[in-house]
Amino acid sequence: MARVHIIGGGLAGLAAAVRIAKAGHDLTLYETAARAGGRCRSFHDEKLGCVIDNGNHLMLSGNGSLYAYLDDINARDRLVGPDAADFPFVDLETDERWTLSLNKGRWQGWVLDRNRRIPGTRAWDYLSALRVLMARRDDRIASLLNPNSVLYHRLWEPLIVAVLNTDPDIASAHLMRRVLLESFAKGQAYCQPRMARHSLADTLVDPALDLLENAGAKLRFHSRISHLDLSDSRILAINLGKESIRLDPEDRVILATPPWIAQQLLDGLATPETGETIVNVHFRMPTALYETPIRIVGLVGGLVQWIFVRGDVASVTISAANKLSKISADDIARNCWSEVARALELGDSPLPAFRVIKEKRATFSATPDAATNRPGARTKWSNLTLAGDWTDTDLPSTIEGAIRSGHRAATHCLSTIGRAVKAHAADSNPITDNRTGVMQS
Repeated sequence: MARVHIIGGGLAGLAAAVRIAKAGHDLTLYETAARAGGRCRSFHDEKLGCVIDNGNHLMLSGNGSLYAYLDDINARDRLVGPDAADFPFVDLETDERWTLSLNKGRWQGWVLDRNRRIPGTRAWDYLSALRVLMARRDDRIASLLNPNSVLYHRLWEPLIVAVLNTDPDIASAHLMRRVLLESFAKGQAYCQPRMARHSLADTLVDPALDLLENAGAKLRFHSRISHLDLSDSRILAINLGKESIRLDPEDRVILATPPWIAQQLLDGLATPETGETIVNVHFRMPTALYETPIRIVGLVGGLVQWIFVRGDVASVTISAANKLSKISADDIARNCWSEVARALELGDSPLPAFRVIKEKRATFSATPDAATNRPGARTKWSNLTLAGDWTDTDLPSTIEGAIRSGHRAATHCLSTIGRAVKAHAADSNPITDNRTGVMQS
C-alpha cells in the first residue's frame, strides 16, 4: 500500500496529513521541532504562568479552508468570536474611538451614514475599495490608494499591514484584493473576527495530531531531513542523517516546509523572498478584562497595530516590524504597554509580566514580484507535491493560505497515488492474449 511521507508539521503539513489519513492511506509526518504547529504553536510560559501562542493570527468567519479543516478534525467549536463584524478602533494621536460595523449583505450602506463612518471620512472616500477590488497582478497598493487620506490612515494602512506584513508602498494590491473578495466584500457573515478559544495549539494542532495518531500515522518529531535522493523524474529516498528511507514506486512525498528549507532540499527551486519581522508581545493581566471570551482592537497612530484580548492575556501584534528587530524586549514592552493601557482604558496600571516574541522570517514578501516565484503544488518529480502558504495559493501568508495549500497538495497527491497503483498493477500482472495464449508484459 502506498505510504505518503509529509515533511513539515506546520498547518500546511497537518492539513495535508489529515486529508491523507481520512482517505485511508498510511503516512509518516516528519517535523524538525519538538512539537507540530509551525507559526501556530503554543507553549506554557513560566514567566507569565500560562499558555501563550507564538503569535497572533486574525482569522475570519469567511475562511472556508480553515473551517473545512476544523470540521475534518472535529474542532469547529474551539474557534470563537462574535456574531457580528464589529471592529473597534482607537486613534492614539487624537484619542478618538469608533467601531467599524459591516452590514449583513454585500451592500454596505453604512458608508452613507455619517454616524457610522470612520470619523473624518466622506462617503465617496470608500470608493477607493473598488480600485483595490479591480487590482491587476502587477499593481501595488501605493498606486491605487491615497496615503494622505484619513481613510488610508485609519483603515487601509492597519488592515493592509496586518494582512500582508509588507510595507503598503510596495505591497501587492492583487493579494489584498483576493483577501477582500473572500471576506469584507461579502458582508458581515464572512468577516466576523475569530480567535482560538484557549490557544492555537488546542484549536488547530492537538485535534489534528489526535486524529492522525488514531489513524495509525507515524509522527516523527525531532526529525530533520538532511537531503533527498533525486532522479530526473522522482524522489528515490528521504535521508535523516545516517538513516535513509527508500521509497516504493507507489509512495508519495509532500514537502510542507518553510521556503528556505525547501530550497535547501530542492536545489534551484524558486521561492518568494522572505518578508518582514512580526513582533508579538503578551501581557499577563491580574484578572480577565472582559466578560466576552475574546476582544480585538485596532490601533492607529502608534507602534501597536492590533490588540488581541483572551481572558487575562492581552497580546499585541506589530507587523512589518523590521525596525524593531534590534530593539530590546524591555523597551518594546514598555512602549507597547503605554499604548495598550490607553487603548483599553486601564489608567496608570503598571507594566505587567510580559513576553516579547520576534518572528524574523514570519512570512514571504507580499509584493507583485513575489508572485512570479510562488511555485504550484505540482513539481517535475512525479511523486513530490509542494505545500505551504508561500506556494501559489493566490493568498498572502495566512492561516487560510497555509491550510488551503495543504488541501490542494493532498488532493493532487491522492490523484497521483491512484494512477501509480494502477500503473504498478499493470506492470506487475502479465496479460494473456486470448487470441494467441501468449503472456504479455
